[in-house]
Amino acid sequence: MTRLAAAAKRAGEGASLMSFWIVLGVLVAIGLWLIALYNGLVGGRNQAQTAWSQIDVQLKRRHDLIPNLVQVVKDAMGYEQETLTKIIQARNAAAAASGPVQAGPAEAALSQATRGLFALMENYPQLKANDNVKQLQEELTTTENKIAFARQFYNDSVNSYNTRRQSFPAVLAAASLGFGPMDLFNMPETEREVPKVALR
Repeated sequence: MTRLAAAAKRAGEGASLMSFWIVLGVLVAIGLWLIALYNGLVGGRNQAQTAWSQIDVQLKRRHDLIPNLVQVVKDAMGYEQETLTKIIQARNAAAAASGPVQAGPAEAALSQATRGLFALMENYPQLKANDNVKQLQEELTTTENKIAFARQFYNDSVNSYNTRRQSFPAVLAAASLGFGPMDLFNMPETEREVPKVALR
């Protein structure tokens, strides 16, 4: 009887030890999964934030160029002061916008105002021949192109991050780990076109 009791005791200890290792293995696996999930979400969020900072640099450059252009053309465009005032107002609103949700519509309005200014400038041959105006137009067009490329990269990064965060099983833990959704940088469809510049 004592041998049977000892064997039963050893079997019970073996089962307890096996259960301990199984539980420990499950906990380690969950811990490793959480670490991988957290690191992946941090990487995705950081990439999107870096992409936004690249857009921000180009937007600031654009905001700096527009007053220079207005200053150069304002004497020649004496009858177009309302247009010049509108573009400065649009520029100030865009410069004051923060984050993709506010910046999208503000930048779209600035693009529309810039296109209007470029269209009016076509009526002033002396401006089309002015080297400073040509250079500022070229710089603005280059900046617009850089903004378009940076916006594409940013939106791709945000889509990747948001998809990862909403996918199973990440969706179970992302919010509790502090990873909320990120906003895309969208501009209204009619405002996406880069201003056309006719340099002659």
